[in-house]
Amino acid sequence: MEKVRLEIVGMSYSQSQSGAYALILGIPGQKKRLPIIIGSNEAQSIAIELEKMKPSRPLTHDLFMNFASQFEITVTEVLINKFEEGIFHSILFCQQNGVITELDSRTSDAVALALRFDCPIYAYKKIIDEAGILLDDQPIGDDPESKVTLQNEEVPVQPDYSNYLITELEDLLKAAVENENYEEASKIRDEINYRKEN
Repeated sequence: MEKVRLEIVGMSYSQSQSGAYALILGIPGQKKRLPIIIGSNEAQSIAIELEKMKPSRPLTHDLFMNFASQFEITVTEVLINKFEEGIFHSILFCQQNGVITELDSRTSDAVALALRFDCPIYAYKKIIDEAGILLDDQPIGDDPESKVTLQNEEVPVQPDYSNYLITELEDLLKAAVENENYEEASKIRDEINYRKEN
């Protein structure tokens, strides 16, 4: 069966399901998108890895990676292999001492682990054809400066820390990460980035 490589395009708050997020995967060089509804914990784990934030204690997916690395197991590939009743199913391809094992996984967990193991994400072409949507925006990979954007469609992103100095914001960011308040850390980081870019 033909498979297609995917990249993470972005993530946004799901307006159809309360407390859930839409993870958007796309085919490089094309406008086809695969929206996958995921839980807030998995969304947070994916966002933290995308933004290269370092939590003070390992999250579940970090623990899985540390555990696997301890026993010289690597995840070499993620494959979205089924789409049934609106739910995506995935397989993790794990390698240890040259032996490859396939493990069933939720797609949200598989993507979070793919980021940590720096391995490719694929889907069968028939799943893209069945569940993919065509968006009228710029194809992935056409702009070398393009990067993944994380959006929250329900709450507009507004600078909340406009009266703070950058050094104060950096201290607040460090404290938020240490306290595992990643949502707040993300807002502070956005304000720091906004200041540095303007």
